[in-house]
Amino acid sequence: MNKLYIGNVSAEASEKDFETIFEQWKIPHSGPFLVKTGYAFVDCPDEKAAMKAIDVLSGKVELHGKVLEVEHSVPKRQRSCKLQIRNIPPHMQWEVSANRLLTASRVGHHGTAQLGSYLVASGVTLPPSGFQLSIAMEKLNGFMMENYALKVSYIPDETAAPEGPSAGGRRGFNARGPPRSSSPGLGARPKVQSDIPLRMLVPTQFVGAIIGKEGATIRNITKQTHSKIDIHRKENAGAAEKPITIHSTPEGCSNACRTIMEIMQKEALDTKFTEEIPLKILAHNNFVGRLIGKEGRNLKKIEQDTETKITISPLQDLTLYNPERTITVKGSIEACSRAEEEVMKKIRESYESDMAAMNLQSNLIPGLNLNALGLFPSGAPGMGPSMSNVPPPGGHPESETVHLFIPALAVGAIIGKQGQHIKQLSHFAGASIKIAPAEGMDAKQRMVIIIGPPEAQFKAQCRIFGKLKEENFFGPKEEVKLEAHIKVPSFAAGRVIGKGGKTVNELQNLTCAEVVVPRDQTPDENDQVIVKISGHFFACQLAQRKIQEILAQVRRQQQHSNGTRGMTTPSAQRL
Repeated sequence: MNKLYIGNVSAEASEKDFETIFEQWKIPHSGPFLVKTGYAFVDCPDEKAAMKAIDVLSGKVELHGKVLEVEHSVPKRQRSCKLQIRNIPPHMQWEVSANRLLTASRVGHHGTAQLGSYLVASGVTLPPSGFQLSIAMEKLNGFMMENYALKVSYIPDETAAPEGPSAGGRRGFNARGPPRSSSPGLGARPKVQSDIPLRMLVPTQFVGAIIGKEGATIRNITKQTHSKIDIHRKENAGAAEKPITIHSTPEGCSNACRTIMEIMQKEALDTKFTEEIPLKILAHNNFVGRLIGKEGRNLKKIEQDTETKITISPLQDLTLYNPERTITVKGSIEACSRAEEEVMKKIRESYESDMAAMNLQSNLIPGLNLNALGLFPSGAPGMGPSMSNVPPPGGHPESETVHLFIPALAVGAIIGKQGQHIKQLSHFAGASIKIAPAEGMDAKQRMVIIIGPPEAQFKAQCRIFGKLKEENFFGPKEEVKLEAHIKVPSFAAGRVIGKGGKTVNELQNLTCAEVVVPRDQTPDENDQVIVKISGHFFACQLAQRKIQEILAQVRRQQQHSNGTRGMTTPSAQRL
């Protein structure tokens, strides 16, 4: 379903306004805009276009003074209902059932309750990605959970308020759940999965054989390998290949992969298809460098051990909307199957290593929701324990300004062709990103000005560090280290330094970053001075967060002392 609901629409908005916005952001639509009072609808040609509209526009684009909200449109009967899920394994704890089911369907929820062998996911709302209840029902109906085939049906909510103006309009709480709290990139929901999934690309002409008559073949594979298999038939309409996602244990994924390869081989023989059918694995770019290894050693060893030929798609094919690279394995089915095991073993090790590192950072970096960072593949498990973004007393995370210095030669790579990369990066991170003019003809560094809250800073800086590594501005054995400047009020600089330099020394020991408050600085027009931070990405981030923590403490103490003075003065006057 690719129909979009556009909310928070100004009364002045017209169909022409929406056509201009969609044209400006190069978002295709397959029908006219239906503009109503306060909201609008439009059809997109496919899921990719609908998702792009949600990612690019929702919470980010303003029309006649109102920031638009964009999400998938849901049929009336599904807007306020529950899913009743029957035939759950009776021995399974309900919390485990709930997590696995809600993860499998990717549907957000407010709560779950179990009644006998029934599980009801109640108060279901649409998360920013727009997966509808109908998709959840399709995914879960017949889903195998420990040899039990689930049965799913709707339970309409009889207490839901009727639609229409008298019910408070389409955005009423009962009609569509609570209002969206943030834009898609910054409020992403954590995902819980027992293991990282296996993602494959298969030629479109073999998809029918893999599914089988009335889905019999895919059901059989699912049952035999104890896996959950999603064939993304509707993705990339007209494409020569379709992605398949397999959720299971590593053994289950490998068994399902081998069976799919055997089915394709048989179908090729039956249809006299003479071209070689390689195994194609999709992997998030974050893991590919470690799969390749220093000077390609890891990949060469897998090729030698499994008697296969392995190639990896180039970095140039990546975009912020498609962070996966294609690993092509050529050889016999037996050899490809062994290679898949080794490749996925490396990818899972990389994932677990990153999980451990990120969880460590989550304990050290306050104010970051690591689940929302979008640094991992969409089918991957959650980023460890949820780190709720704790807003300051004002109710929202405060915006910060960071000046990050990159090699002057890297400016083109960060900007991209016709500014596309920096625009994508800005939308992805939810931050303002600008590159300052060069200071002189021979400047070896350029300043990138990043403005946004902590999560936006983390995401933007992470991608910039990563881009410099990808584009080989740092050698294969060299870690990316950059300098960042943040401005602090001149009266707070002493707090960052500490008595006899104690605080700044502790900061350096804790973060492994170099932190310098240059002496004899002349404060700028805003009475601020610069703190310089140098180091690799995590060190730089941790130091920034710790300094912001010190500044927040100073601000709180100032407010408290101002409040105290305000309270004591009248008493003193009375005396």
